[in-house]
Amino acid sequence: MKTNIDLHQLVECVGDAIIVADANEKIVLWNPAATRIFGYLEEEALGNVLDFIVPERQKQRHNHGYSHSMETGTTRYGTSLLKVPAKHQNGSTLSIAFTVGMLFDDDGKANGVVAIIRDETERFAQERALKKRLSDLENSQP
Repeated sequence: MKTNIDLHQLVECVGDAIIVADANEKIVLWNPAATRIFGYLEEEALGNVLDFIVPERQKQRHNHGYSHSMETGTTRYGTSLLKVPAKHQNGSTLSIAFTVGMLFDDDGKANGVVAIIRDETERFAQERALKKRLSDLENSQP
């Protein structure tokens, strides 16, 4: 059974960020959820290199990983949830969780990635606070 699903509408309406970057890390798709999470409008993000949302201390690792994925056509984050810091337009640090899918041209050569990203900042902060409270309670026991 074939359905008429408007993929553009799907990308626009989901609550998680969907970002697609080409082999050179240039952003070619940035949905409204990406704007909500990172603060950049679509027109500000398109054409930029992905690392503008990567904190300075993570950039070398990010760039190495991206290059490696483009060379090999593989990523270890296709099914594993990656949890890392990210940078908001206002300079604040976010905690994000995401998966990555590799994209390929007609010859089977890697030509980009799609990342599905969720802002976990509030949840991570709550977890840290609970862990601290638990630790404090454990340390206050005689």
